[in-house]
Amino acid sequence: MALQQFGRTKSVTKRSTKYVEQALYLRLFKDGGSEVSVRQQLNEVLKSRKRVYKWEVGETLKKLRERKLYYPALKLSEAMDRRGMNKTVSDQAIHLDLIAKTRGIPAAENYFIDLPEAAKTHHSYGALLNCYCKELMTEKAEALMEKMKALNLSLTSMPYNSLMTLYSKTGHPEKIPAIIQEMKAGSVMLDSCSYNVWMRALAAVNDISGVERVIDEMKRDGRVSSDWTTYSNLASIYVEAGMFEKAEKTLNELEKKNARRDLLAFQFLITLYGKTGNLREVYQIWRSLRLAFPKTANISYLNIIQVLVNLNDLPGAEKCFREWESRCSTYDIRVANALIGAYAKEGMLEKAKELKEQARRRGAKPNAKTWEIFLDYYLETREYQLAVDCVANATSIGRGDGGKWSPSRKIVRTLMEHFEQEKDVDGAEGFLEILKKSVDSLGVEVFESLIRTYAAAGKTTPSMRARLKMEKLEVSEASKKLLEAVCVE
Repeated sequence: MALQQFGRTKSVTKRSTKYVEQALYLRLFKDGGSEVSVRQQLNEVLKSRKRVYKWEVGETLKKLRERKLYYPALKLSEAMDRRGMNKTVSDQAIHLDLIAKTRGIPAAENYFIDLPEAAKTHHSYGALLNCYCKELMTEKAEALMEKMKALNLSLTSMPYNSLMTLYSKTGHPEKIPAIIQEMKAGSVMLDSCSYNVWMRALAAVNDISGVERVIDEMKRDGRVSSDWTTYSNLASIYVEAGMFEKAEKTLNELEKKNARRDLLAFQFLITLYGKTGNLREVYQIWRSLRLAFPKTANISYLNIIQVLVNLNDLPGAEKCFREWESRCSTYDIRVANALIGAYAKEGMLEKAKELKEQARRRGAKPNAKTWEIFLDYYLETREYQLAVDCVANATSIGRGDGGKWSPSRKIVRTLMEHFEQEKDVDGAEGFLEILKKSVDSLGVEVFESLIRTYAAAGKTTPSMRARLKMEKLEVSEASKKLLEAVCVE
């Protein structure tokens, strides 16, 4: 593949019609957006000698990142280097971010260190700062921000926004007003994100009047256009405060701001009207969304079905599901899960099972969430062996992002207590074998319950002390006493 050098004028008119219709990002997504299909298409593109222009690479990287396909994005970015495509400082910042997401912070730090000094601008520093903030690495983030100030880098609102978002996530909203004042003192213009984070910080300390003052200040300033995201943020704050009348007035403003008919804005409107309990408005916005997007996306159907389920409108949710099912090109298990969950919650287990099998026949295998739904049902009905089977299935599948799935501590405790009460040593040991596939350490609580199960059953196991030693666990005094009877040679 010949990657054009940066700066070469792209001549779309000289390219064949076929090529224009198969721009890089179109080719990568032609078989769907799954990571497997995207990787396969990317490998084919990289093996070919077809010319790709830099603007296409940039647009493709943007779309890959939007879909959280970070590994293919990094592979493409690395190909830019190997094939001689010049990277701007912005390209390098994006590359750093991709390294952090795929290989971790240490690898991103090494990439930053190896950058030429001329490339260490506010772009690359800002990208590294954002990585620290995303990983909630407060000390490193604060130290890097101070270094950026000491170097007199041209700071925009972006690094400040990253730091404020970090404080929000780590439970320190009280630190945010001081950063806002620092921005104002340094003539750093607040953007829409700055105002939204500031509003959230005030809402976190129940200062709703302060939130309203921020909105008024933004309107008086006039330099920042209050787009629909601002009103969505304000409406959600009112909803969380139980101020539904103010929330709905704000949602009316949001509707007016959505002149460009943004899909995400429609979805926020549906969700927030759902939280105010306004079913009529939910349906009205849904009709508007369907008119604006006749080829309605799976994610939109997922959103409306979840909202209708939460509003106890099961017939409406079923109707939307049937409509989606008759039109969808890809049978998305997440949409099916929304209705499966509703059936399980209402005790309609046979309907839930039937829908699961129906999804399987359409090519959508149950995922970990599917088994979580049945797991919760079986725990509620005290069908513990079926619950264990659900844990085994969810563990075997794993999470959609490739990570391991493991049951919560509460679920583990509930199942271990059951085995203990039933004096079921074999059941407990079998459950532990399942847990070992998804957790690094079983933990002292699990082993103490196992010891009590052996003791209650009057069974012995000479290897228990060795197992505790391997796990590096120190049990309580009560458990040590039981070990005397359990751990017999």
